[in-house]
Amino acid sequence: MNASKTLGEIAQRIGGEVEGDVHAVVGGVASLESAGKTQLSYFASPRYRKALLGTRALAVLARKDAPPVEGMNWIRVPNPALAFAQVAAWFHPRAPRPPGTDASARIHPSAQVHPSACIMANVFIDKGAVIGAHSVLFPGVFIGEGVVLGESCWVYPNVVLMEGVVVGHRVTLHAGVVLGADGFGYAFDAEQKAHVKIPQVGIVRIEDDVEVGAGTCIDRATTGETVIGRGTKIDNLVQIGHNVHIGPLGLICGQVGIAGSVKVGAGVVLAGQVGIADHLTIGNRVMVSAQTGIGRDVEDGAQVSGYSGFRHVDWLKFMLSAHKLPELLKEISRLKRRLEELEKKEDP
Repeated sequence: MNASKTLGEIAQRIGGEVEGDVHAVVGGVASLESAGKTQLSYFASPRYRKALLGTRALAVLARKDAPPVEGMNWIRVPNPALAFAQVAAWFHPRAPRPPGTDASARIHPSAQVHPSACIMANVFIDKGAVIGAHSVLFPGVFIGEGVVLGESCWVYPNVVLMEGVVVGHRVTLHAGVVLGADGFGYAFDAEQKAHVKIPQVGIVRIEDDVEVGAGTCIDRATTGETVIGRGTKIDNLVQIGHNVHIGPLGLICGQVGIAGSVKVGAGVVLAGQVGIADHLTIGNRVMVSAQTGIGRDVEDGAQVSGYSGFRHVDWLKFMLSAHKLPELLKEISRLKRRLEELEKKEDP
């Protein structure tokens, strides 16, 4: 953790404006609820007003239009959450790892490992693999044949990169990630009454600045590529099937499952436990709420919700009729008023 910093120094670094004591010394960052008297926090939404009024924080990052609190030091910024992320990274920089290779690592003679890379205990790097400058491989990482790992990547313990996987620069792969396991593809042989495996001969390609959470699996393509676009952030325990293409700057939350050959546009947000059926297209900037099941294409900019445990045939019938419900409700209301009028006329 870095040394303490004044509010003035912090404001200058993030382009903010101090309201209060510019010389007040900040020793760290914390949430509104847990912050102590030397810590900086942030206020980004009116729903946290109660927490703001009860905080013990030395200072708070907030927008210019946030209502003042008596005695509070402020740093006014356009985006408090972004500013907090920047300040937190300043206080808690990623600890550098010294270059070099542990004696217990096993590296094929044909592999290319940059001298500035850090290769820790029991790492295995197969033939033809390339490890870029300043990348860090934690204990137990497996790098398959022909894998290319870019510069400044952090690959945490027990990550598996199967043969042919290509990873860009500044990618973070958390513990237990598996890239390039076989896609789930079989053809049924009716005569032999058996599922016959379709060879999965494609690759996985991860573009720059992607982060993949612990335990997530991204399958190799049947042919061609499974692609995760630049800057996309993926949570823990996500399953992404073969030949899926995720556009840039997506957010994919925990326990999402994406079946094979799905195309996901740029800036898409998939909340927790979303499921997407195979061969669909999800447009740009789509937002999908938690536990939604998607069985059809989604147009650009749509917000999608809905979960059901109906029998499939009943669910299909419901979906075909659901768009008529608003008109039916209006018609029922009209008929109800008409009935009331008729009943009044019949009353003696």
